[in-house]
Amino acid sequence: MSGEQQMFSDLTDADLEGLLHRAIRNTLILGVVASLVIWKAASWRDAAMMATGTAISAASIFEWRRLARFIAAKMDNKQTPRGSAFAVVFFVLRLTVFAGAIYVSLKCFRGSAVALLCGLALAVLTLVWEALRLLRN
Repeated sequence: MSGEQQMFSDLTDADLEGLLHRAIRNTLILGVVASLVIWKAASWRDAAMMATGTAISAASIFEWRRLARFIAAKMDNKQTPRGSAFAVVFFVLRLTVFAGAIYVSLKCFRGSAVALLCGLALAVLTLVWEALRLLRN
């Protein structure tokens, strides 16, 4: 087995679980700090847009974590976890609810769409950061 294949085969479900847990935590911390800075520097509307994007990012990582548990249980030929159908349905429902939240925040807060996009991008940023940390160790 090559070095790269060996590195990926050593990763466990617990490693993935920890990565996603830290990504949620870091997303929320970065989002709160950024929202406070934006509130002070620009306006409450832009800070609310950033906070909305951050909340959606953190909730998305949480749902990915639930979906990863379901997939890992299926791949390990374990018993299907209770509520696995609920997890899949809720994952699809989440997409609809968050699309509505984005629409409502754009209409009600009338803040910067860039702040919303930055909040939404926090999930990707923290996931990449945590994945690089995991692979480095």
